[in-house]
Amino acid sequence: MAIADIPILSMLRTRMQWHQQRQQVLAQNVANADTPNYHPMELVEPKPQQAGGLAPLQLVRDAPGQIGGLADSSTFPGHHQQYEVRPAGNAVTLEDEMLKVAANQMDYQAAAQLYTHSLSLIKLAADKS
Repeated sequence: MAIADIPILSMLRTRMQWHQQRQQVLAQNVANADTPNYHPMELVEPKPQQAGGLAPLQLVRDAPGQIGGLADSSTFPGHHQQYEVRPAGNAVTLEDEMLKVAANQMDYQAAAQLYTHSLSLIKLAADKS
């Protein structure tokens, strides 16, 4: 099996490529913060493929007083969508975009570190055999 065919490495590469593209989209949003009638764009997050046809894990309430888990983090009650539109029709909020840029950068770095660590483990295993 080639290293490129290892599923975890393939998923991490896909994730890093998505973060690179998202960084470009977010930079475009920031660059057009003063453009009239410009609305910020966002990339759709890739869905991980289920290995072996397994269903995703769900939290289960086993007592009536427990709070059930949320199926999707976007349904979190404290999460609000952006509604601010300036008189010129521009809907870019620099603070929101810069928070997204910072979070995207941290997520990319985490994926890159996992990728590097996985490669070093494979190299270590190959050296031992």
